[in-house]
Amino acid sequence: MKRIFSVSLTLVVSAALLVVVPIHKRSAFAVQAASGCTNGNLSGNYGFTFSGYQLQSGKSVPFYGAGSAIADGKGNLAATFAFSQNGALPGDRYVVSTNNPYTATYAVNSDCTVSVTATPGSGGDNFAGVIVGGGTELLATGISAPDTLNADFKKQ
Repeated sequence: MKRIFSVSLTLVVSAALLVVVPIHKRSAFAVQAASGCTNGNLSGNYGFTFSGYQLQSGKSVPFYGAGSAIADGKGNLAATFAFSQNGALPGDRYVVSTNNPYTATYAVNSDCTVSVTATPGSGGDNFAGVIVGGGTELLATGISAPDTLNADFKKQ
């Protein structure tokens, strides 16, 4: 009887270790950020798309857009974009707008995260994001209330 109990206990402990060890390894997984980025990683011509929701008369309205941008590698960004609110067509109640200018400054951290601050008067949003692919792409999210906005910049 002692032998059966001992074997059973060994099997239960072994099974528990098989479950606990993989779970423990997953919970200990750490995200490794890129390193060594500078403003120079964000340089050149980019095409971009964006989408989100904008508060209009107390109602959350979807909007979508695209444009082109130039980053100078020194912390300055200039862009032109077009957008549509709520799938609008010219003459609709909501807005369709083209050739909108946007200017901003940006700061790239060594871990490749980025903050983009709209130039006062440009009417644009501020962003937080991350450079991927050594500067071939910038993934960003708007941090200006009350809008929600995500953007994807791809190097041309």
